[in-house]
Amino acid sequence: MTSAAPDAPGVPDASGAPGTTARTREGRDARPARTLRAGPLAVALTTALVLALTAAVSFGSLDIPPGEVWSVVARHLTGRAPEPGTRDLIVWQLRVPRALLAATVGAGLGLVGTAVQALVRNPLADPYLLGISSGASLGAVATIVLGTSLGLDLAFGSALGLTVSLAAFAGALGAFSLVWLTARRGGGFSPLRLVLAGIAIAQFLGGITSYLVLQTRDEQQTRGVLFWLMGSLGGAVWAQLAVPAVAVALGLALLQARARGLNAMLMGDETAAGLGVDVTRLRREVFVVTSVLTGVLVAVSGAIGFVGLMVPHVCRLLVGGDHRRLLPLSALTGALLLVVVDTVARTALDGQELPIGVVTAVLGAPTLLYLLDRRLERT
Repeated sequence: MTSAAPDAPGVPDASGAPGTTARTREGRDARPARTLRAGPLAVALTTALVLALTAAVSFGSLDIPPGEVWSVVARHLTGRAPEPGTRDLIVWQLRVPRALLAATVGAGLGLVGTAVQALVRNPLADPYLLGISSGASLGAVATIVLGTSLGLDLAFGSALGLTVSLAAFAGALGAFSLVWLTARRGGGFSPLRLVLAGIAIAQFLGGITSYLVLQTRDEQQTRGVLFWLMGSLGGAVWAQLAVPAVAVALGLALLQARARGLNAMLMGDETAAGLGVDVTRLRREVFVVTSVLTGVLVAVSGAIGFVGLMVPHVCRLLVGGDHRRLLPLSALTGALLLVVVDTVARTALDGQELPIGVVTAVLGAPTLLYLLDRRLERT
């Protein structure tokens, strides 16, 4: 049986349970890492998410007390007539859809990051670093810009619909395919080579996206697209929630059903095949699920980096590497993180909203440097 990849912390054993020992640089068995129980942690994360959603709806240019927020939500959920006034409009039509969209996108990014890291057995991987987000962004922007130049009904305000989602999915699938083929040239496969190929292709696709943005004749649209590319949930409406919510729910169900196979893949393809896992089929399925999710999420939020990198790593430290627990907890953690980040982006500066990507980059860059430092210590 082959040994687990050295850069896959918390590797489960063959039964799917978390690994009980870790190998140090000297080759000796280290003591098992302490992990938290998944059930109580899920309850704590759910409670924190509800509090974060409440704060997200309460805080803004006009602060609204949490009690009034829940009163407005309760009236709409029970079908009672809303009270007249601007506060009901602010809460139900503006802030609640945005907060729920932030939670949905965060959950999806946490899931995608966890699945991609299992797919390539590398904690440095995420949709942003592997070029998936850049491909999705290129597909979405090309649809917006070229559609507008052809006179189609793709004005920026209505562009984030099914057409752009399909284009973003196609871009994500194409980018990941290109990265994968590049990394496997010569018949070998190196997770580090995959990350480097992803970074290079992401930069290449980003350059094409920038060129397309510069071709837009509408200056206001150009600013809007650029802001969206840095990550933005501004202008979120109820109609935007259905597609990403369904995609994230289905993605979680599909990945959860393959959790044991993802556990086995962490120990290497030969070991996984020896345990009865069809590695090629599993990799193809995870590949498609992550590309679909990334395309849908980018279509409604732009390219938000580092969430898919940070969330799985934090969750592994808390509950270990068993994907049966890791996947749902990554979704909860990602939802909580992005709701908090979006609230900070909206309220940090008076009268000005920060792109979400700016805030996640401030958090994610130190995390990436930390992971790189730990990886270099093992070599």
